[in-house]
Amino acid sequence: MEVVKDLDKWSFVDDSIVTIGTFDGVHRGHKKLLQMLGEIKTKNGGKSVVFTFEPHPRKVLFPDQKDLQLLSNPDEKTELINKEGIDITIVYPFTTAFSQIEPEKFIKEILVEKLKVKTLVIGYDHKFGKDRKGDINTFKANAGKYGYDVFEIPAEEINDINISSTKIRKALFDGDVKVAAEFLGYTYFISGYIVHGKKLGKKISFPTANIVLPDKDKLVPKNGVYLVGVEVEGFKGYGMMNVGTNPTTDTDEKIKLEVNIFNFDKDIYGELIKVEFIERLRDEKKFNSIEELVTAIKNDELNCKRILNIS
Repeated sequence: MEVVKDLDKWSFVDDSIVTIGTFDGVHRGHKKLLQMLGEIKTKNGGKSVVFTFEPHPRKVLFPDQKDLQLLSNPDEKTELINKEGIDITIVYPFTTAFSQIEPEKFIKEILVEKLKVKTLVIGYDHKFGKDRKGDINTFKANAGKYGYDVFEIPAEEINDINISSTKIRKALFDGDVKVAAEFLGYTYFISGYIVHGKKLGKKISFPTANIVLPDKDKLVPKNGVYLVGVEVEGFKGYGMMNVGTNPTTDTDEKIKLEVNIFNFDKDIYGELIKVEFIERLRDEKKFNSIEELVTAIKNDELNCKRILNIS
């Protein structure tokens, strides 16, 4: 899959099959839509194209909103789209100026002249352009003039996408990562960089990788202890992760992400790590002593290995 971030430096092929959206999380509902592009491509030829945005439009349109919770950061999103067999993903810079573009100008200058759109796959409720004046009827009204077809995504499909997004977020806020995985079609994951911590884990024989996320808007599941899958530096395995404030040892309220990787002993500071949330084991708890904390961690490890059926 090609990822294009600058349309001015890229020469497009003819007969593209284009869909437009934020595609946060690229869940089962989104995948149905992306499959439509593949079906049209198989029938009519051309290239399948996803036109998405960075940053998320809400960051630009509502800059004072502090509670935006995204299911995927930009790199994760393109990775997930790539898995659906899409030929080209356009990551277009969403700016205040872009939000003010007249609907027909967007169609003419971007979809037609730059993307060479032949078929547009779009939802019945899609709004675009200045004051959100553009909609499905705008696309249809200009189809004959600019020589493209419009494939309208039915209301029930769009409702499925919206319902799925809502249920995924609720499940993650509740710590129910299994339900989230059902709607996503994959195990929910975060990816970030490993930084130095206080090294308490190493002192108690459970060394942890401390993770910092590159995007502060990435949704992190409810505080607690989780069985997780881990990918780092070519290694794929399992571990147990604590999401929370470490109340037994810390006095601040900052959320920390720490993972103890099973059967792994390597210096990975500064490396990118991917962590998949397989199952939630328990709530985070404040223990009366370090000894009690260690006992609880040992039990967590046993529970993880019992679930995985490993020793």
